[in-house]
Amino acid sequence: MQVVSAKDKNPIVSNMGFYGVIQEIWDLDYQKFRIPVLRCDRIDNTSGLVVDELGFTLVDLSKIRHRNDQFVMASQVKRVFFVDDPMHRGWSVVLSISNSEYNDVTGDDVLGDIRIECEPFTRGIPNIDTFDDLVGEFGSENIRDGCEDIWID
Repeated sequence: MQVVSAKDKNPIVSNMGFYGVIQEIWDLDYQKFRIPVLRCDRIDNTSGLVVDELGFTLVDLSKIRHRNDQFVMASQVKRVFFVDDPMHRGWSVVLSISNSEYNDVTGDDVLGDIRIECEPFTRGIPNIDTFDDLVGEFGSENIRDGCEDIWID
């Protein structure tokens, strides 16, 4: 639930996501149970978050906000990776991976080198059956001039 202040008479129920970088992991011990909490530097959603024309989410990790509210419960977070964007200096692309947990049941992963398959971060490329479909859908920007055609069957 999103509440602006204590006097807010119209709270809104919705999913509101934040991106951030984990700084510390705390384990609150209440004798009978434990609660893991994370201290994070959260990114400002207005000036530090952009969705580009291809649908990728970009974040500026230097735009930190919510310094008075840095703690989140571990059950509230999802694992993402931030990859530096070579086209936009200072911005990082957000790549999310599946939430499946990795458990080394057999105990043979001594080096930690077993791969965990990740979801592809692109939506996929369109299927093109013929050259005419390529030209018709995308226009001439995919045609190279000045070279001989090579047809592959």
